[in-house]
Amino acid sequence: MNPSRTKTPVETRNLPEPLSLRRMVGPGVVAVGIGMAAGEIILWPYLTAIGGLGLLWLAFCTLAVQFVINMEIERYTLATGQTVVAGFSRWWKGWGIIICLAGAFQYVWPGWATSGSTVLTYLVGGGDPVWITVATLVVIGVLLSVSKVVYNTVERVEVVKVGLTIFFLIVVVIFVISLGTWGDGAKATVTEFGQIPDGITFTLLLSAIGAAGAGGVHNLVLSNWIRDKRYGMGAHVPRLVSPITGREEAAGTDLYAFPVDEANMARWQVWWKRANIEHLTTFVAVCFVTITVMCLLAYQLLFGRDDVKNDTSFLRIEADLLSDQVGGWLKLLFLAVATVSLWAAAMGLLDIIGRVASDFLRRNYLQTSARWTEPRLYLTVVWAEIVLGSAILLAGFSQPLGLLIVSTCAASVVTLLYSILLVRLNRKDLPLPVRLGGWRLGGMLVAIGFYGFFAVAMVITQLQRL
Repeated sequence: MNPSRTKTPVETRNLPEPLSLRRMVGPGVVAVGIGMAAGEIILWPYLTAIGGLGLLWLAFCTLAVQFVINMEIERYTLATGQTVVAGFSRWWKGWGIIICLAGAFQYVWPGWATSGSTVLTYLVGGGDPVWITVATLVVIGVLLSVSKVVYNTVERVEVVKVGLTIFFLIVVVIFVISLGTWGDGAKATVTEFGQIPDGITFTLLLSAIGAAGAGGVHNLVLSNWIRDKRYGMGAHVPRLVSPITGREEAAGTDLYAFPVDEANMARWQVWWKRANIEHLTTFVAVCFVTITVMCLLAYQLLFGRDDVKNDTSFLRIEADLLSDQVGGWLKLLFLAVATVSLWAAAMGLLDIIGRVASDFLRRNYLQTSARWTEPRLYLTVVWAEIVLGSAILLAGFSQPLGLLIVSTCAASVVTLLYSILLVRLNRKDLPLPVRLGGWRLGGMLVAIGFYGFFAVAMVITQLQRL
């Protein structure tokens, strides 16, 4: 670490002893729990319903690219205890402002919560999704407000959601998806690699890759989650707690360096290896299985039908077909899991923007304020998002799929921006032995090209329509 590059004081401490792999499990589950919703339940199955299995290759490529990006986010915080947004802001505060505004724009559209409420109306046979969503957002805000350690609450919710989703996937693999559908999926992934089915626009593609696994500011908050999970140098930073029920304060020095000696480097190697294993097995593997099974299910039940519209009503058709083919119990399970999944994602997304914005504001503008502590800033941002999201719904912008497309397209553009910044951060601001290099540097350059291609293609397509 080069202290001359930053006004933030750098404190030197030894790298803590690595946690066991079992105790490290959590951040990847939270990431997949939040991400395993709009993309896996709605956008990718919708694309499959209208275009077949010819885009499975793109989902798999997106997950591979995101693994590389996410581990570079974790690398910086493991080595310094500081979030990557704070790292970007040390060069220029404008980067933090841009990312916070982009995150607010990405998540202020309550597409996840509205989708969950809409699916609930399919489950119970009626109701107003708008008012159900407003009530749901308020309940989520209360839960986050009274959580003693916010991360622990979010982690528990997402673990339950992931467990329910995996149970549902096992059920449909056993009772619904045929061997022929599995064969079609394998064939399409190989023979249609690099191809885009007819009827799929670049806007939909950008939206889908923004919703495969994680995307946008969602990825960046891995810094905050692994810090609260006590990864690496993050163990030296106090955790984010509720200002109502907690005592611990997320404040003080948050930029550390460890001596580059034999003992610390040995601990670093263990931390880095276990962090990679945790993320690969909990985030990448679960996303891979979920996208695959949900797309195969949509293909078998919906592909070729002429009643699939560009809204979430295809989920109701899918549920009715599950009822006809297997039984009403599977319809109820499908809709219940989808509702819980989307609402749990909505909680996580409110947590994301609250963490990113409060960390940035506290570190850059309010570090000496006794009133505006990080937990108070966090809750202020969360409730502001709830109020704005509710206002958007009550103003009439309540089409779930449209809200999701806006949010996820924004996610892809933000991912492109911070991928470029990550390369500079982990090449310039970390000590040589832990610095980004080798195949991972190549992977980051591929990630930049990947998101850049689809972003540029979407812009050109939109301009051609003018």
